[in-house]
Amino acid sequence: MKLTTIMNVSVDGVMQGLGGSDEDRRGGFERGGWALPLFGDEAEAFVGAVYQRADAFLFGRRTYEIFAGSWGSGSWGAEQGDNPISAALNSRPKYVVSTTLSDPQWTNTTVLSEDVAAAIRELKAKPGGELQVHGSGELVRWLFANQLVDEITLITYPVVVGQGRRLFPDAGPDTALELIDSQATSDGITIQVYRPTGRPEYATDTTT
Repeated sequence: MKLTTIMNVSVDGVMQGLGGSDEDRRGGFERGGWALPLFGDEAEAFVGAVYQRADAFLFGRRTYEIFAGSWGSGSWGAEQGDNPISAALNSRPKYVVSTTLSDPQWTNTTVLSEDVAAAIRELKAKPGGELQVHGSGELVRWLFANQLVDEITLITYPVVVGQGRRLFPDAGPDTALELIDSQATSDGITIQVYRPTGRPEYATDTTT
């Protein structure tokens, strides 16, 4: 399986609290819910198709708990019938990276707590299409730092949030990306799919 990350971000790179005002208030964040007003039918259809491609899902603990609370078995999400997101999440294997979660209640969940890099490499070695990561910003940064990401999809919303946690930190590993797909919705959401290709090339000083 290839490991793919699917990230919803603002133009200024914020990924915190996109779903609701109380979803994630860490750091005094007060501008939650910025994505949903822009999430139209085209974006919904794209995201639904992405979830249907997944053979398994990988989460960080915080995102896992948000998803389990909204989409997990016995919740609102489990009652959505043929909703492609609910159907995929509730029927396919889920893996969560955590050292504190010991008894996950969501069906078909496995906790990865020791030698996580080796465990993820074993998952990637299995036959199949995609091991998908949705949200899970801290995990995504770690995956990039350990060169475990095969593909990244950025769903960028036409808004500058102006505060909040951003996808990439101010200082971190540098990565060159190859653009392999790009599209836009009529609501102004842009979708880019990239493949990491190693370290970037940097211009050298050619002055004499």
